[in-house]
Amino acid sequence: MTVQDVDRVSFVREWEEWHRAKEEALAGPHGFLAITGLHWLSPEPTRFEDAPGAWSATAGGVVVDLAEGEELTVDGTAVRGRYGFGAIAERDSLYVGHGDAVIEVARRGGHDILRPRHPDNPLRTSFTYTPAYAPDPRWRVTGRFLPFREPRPLTVGAAVEGLEHVYDSPGQVEFAWEGTPHRLTAFDGGSPGSLMVLFTDETSGVTTYAANRSLRIAAPDSDGRVVLDFNRAGNLPCAYTDLATCPLPPAGNRLPIAVEAGERIPLERGGRP
Repeated sequence: MTVQDVDRVSFVREWEEWHRAKEEALAGPHGFLAITGLHWLSPEPTRFEDAPGAWSATAGGVVVDLAEGEELTVDGTAVRGRYGFGAIAERDSLYVGHGDAVIEVARRGGHDILRPRHPDNPLRTSFTYTPAYAPDPRWRVTGRFLPFREPRPLTVGAAVEGLEHVYDSPGQVEFAWEGTPHRLTAFDGGSPGSLMVLFTDETSGVTTYAANRSLRIAAPDSDGRVVLDFNRAGNLPCAYTDLATCPLPPAGNRLPIAVEAGERIPLERGGRP
């Protein structure tokens, strides 16, 4: 076996581990496929079929009024009657228990929302796998990070019509494909120094999900170099369910090339094995 063969075997194995972990999170007992409803809260207390209590969005935050015999578990403690969650920050989520279900209380696009997650949701129990292109080392490319002088707030659309998200962008990522340079506006990747890009390309709506794919990028090195492994271009939850509020790519993040790498259209959206 050649060195190249050993490298490729390792490359494929690492990709399989990444994909398996991503699938397990998606289809876990309380992952995104377990969501049964996306409820927009208002000042008027409202009951929903998939969650106990009457829920409302007040000036002081989300409040639930539980009827006699109803209870939720918050941080391991059973609560009954009226309970206030306080103000929830944008893009934050709180998770409370109800039997084998989890109720997500969150804020998205300036709105308080409720998303119950039930393990027996048919979308979850019927899930098998997400189609993907075979991992190919040529889609692992080196680029460079071009930081802005100061992070720039960018407003992007969402999978939910009329909803908007605002993210701070620290800069752009530049790379070349077949000799042609391309740039993608990046967002914070979650871990220190890391980046995340949302993009579409010539495969979008053909073999990959039309609205977006995401790619996480490790922190740049001391010279600003980054590695973009498009084999790990992944679907966001909105690729599987309409009960997600995923952001759309910023203007300019459509690549004029066919990125035939990463995850493809889910079977749940008519994708092919």
